[in-house]
Amino acid sequence: MRKDWVEVEFENLLDYIQPTNYIVKDTEYKDVFKTPVLTAGKSFILGYTNETDGIFKNLPVIIFDDFTTATKYVNFEFKVKSSAMKILAPTSKKVNLKYVFYGMQVIHESADTHKRYWISVYAKKQFPLAPLPEQRAIVSKIELLFSELDNAVSNLKQAKDKIEIFRQSVLKKAFEGELTKEWREKQNDLPSAKQLIEQIKLERQNYCKMQIKAVKSNVEENEEYLKNQNYIVKPESWAYLILDKCVSKLGDGLHGTPNYYEDEYYFVNGNNLINGKIVIKKDTKKVNFEEYKKHKRDLNERTILVSINGTLGNVAFYNNEKIILGKSACYFNVFDFVNKKYLYYILRSEYFLKYALDSATGSTIKNVSLKSMRDFPVLYPPVHLQNQFAEIVNKIEEQKAFVKRAIDETQYLFDCLISEYFE
Repeated sequence: MRKDWVEVEFENLLDYIQPTNYIVKDTEYKDVFKTPVLTAGKSFILGYTNETDGIFKNLPVIIFDDFTTATKYVNFEFKVKSSAMKILAPTSKKVNLKYVFYGMQVIHESADTHKRYWISVYAKKQFPLAPLPEQRAIVSKIELLFSELDNAVSNLKQAKDKIEIFRQSVLKKAFEGELTKEWREKQNDLPSAKQLIEQIKLERQNYCKMQIKAVKSNVEENEEYLKNQNYIVKPESWAYLILDKCVSKLGDGLHGTPNYYEDEYYFVNGNNLINGKIVIKKDTKKVNFEEYKKHKRDLNERTILVSINGTLGNVAFYNNEKIILGKSACYFNVFDFVNKKYLYYILRSEYFLKYALDSATGSTIKNVSLKSMRDFPVLYPPVHLQNQFAEIVNKIEEQKAFVKRAIDETQYLFDCLISEYFE
C-alpha cells in the first residue's frame, strides 16, 4: 500500500440506514410511474411506483444486499422492495463515496450462509483509503477507462453481429458455388457424380488387398440399410456410405489397465479428446516405452478418435502423440478419398450424437459398440464439396475464435481495472 494511504474498516467510512421506512407498499409496478423500486441484485430496478411517501432522497448512497453482499451505487431518489439490504451513506466529507463503492467491487466475500453480512462480517473488513484528491483522481480514471471498455464491448457486439451476417453470406455463397469459382475455372478434370463413384471404387481397391464390391453396390446396400433411418435427407446426386466404407481400419483402445510409470508416454481416454485435439490433463496417467509398445494402436496422420463410452461424441485428430488409447475411445484411419475434416465435423454434429445415443447400450454409462460405429451412415458428397465445406467451417471457427479472444481480453481488462488502484 502507498505510504500516504491508510487502512480503515468500512464501518468507519460508512453509516448504515435500515430501509424499513422506504419499503414500497404496492408492488403493482408500471413504467409510467416516476419512482424506481430498487434491489441490490442484478435486476437493480424492479419497477416503478407512484407512491409519494417514504422516498429516499439523501443522495448519493450505496445499497448493500445483506444476504449476498451485492452492491449498487445510487444517485437518484428511490424506494426499496424489502428490508434485506442496508443503505450505506458516507460518514465524512473526506470520503468519496464512489471511490468506496469501486473498492467494494474487489472484495469478494463468500456468502454461502443465510445470515446478514454487513454488521457481522463486511463492515469489519479493512479498506485502503487514499487522500481525498487522489480518491477523486482514481474515480475519474476508472470511469474514463470504463467508458472505453463500454465502447469496446459495444464494438465487439457489433462485430459479432457482422460475423453472423458474414457466416450466413459465406454459407450462401458456398452452396451457390461462389467460393470455389476461381478454383473450378482452373480445374480440367472435375468428376461427375457417376465418375465420383467409380473413383471411390478404385481408391478402395488401392487400399484393400482383397477384392471389394463395386461402390454402386455398396450404395445400394447402404440405401437398404437406411430405409428405416430418419437421420438425414440425401440430395439426389450424393451417396450414402457407412463409416466402415470410409476407413481402412476401425478399432478401439485397451480393455484393461496398463502398468503406470513416470515416463513420456500417456494413457488417454475419451475425456482427453477435446475440440479436435488430444489434451493431456494433470491427472492423465503415464506409461513407459514397453507398455506403449505392447498396447499402441495403428494410428497415423489420417486417424480420427471418438469417445464411445461414458461421454459420447468427443472427437480429435491424431497428431503423432505418444499415447496408449483406452477403451472409452475408438479410432479409425480415413481413406484419402474422404476429407477427414469433413468427416470430423459430421462426427461433432447433432446428427452423429443422435445416432450414437440411439445405438448406445447401458442406462447409466452409455456405450456405443464398434459395430454401431462401422454402420454409422455418412452422407457422402463429391470430394470438392467436402473440401469446400471444411474450408467454410474453418473460416467460421477462426472468426468465432477471434471474437472469443477479444471478449476474454476485454473481460480480463475489466476485472483487473479496479484492482490496479487498490493494491
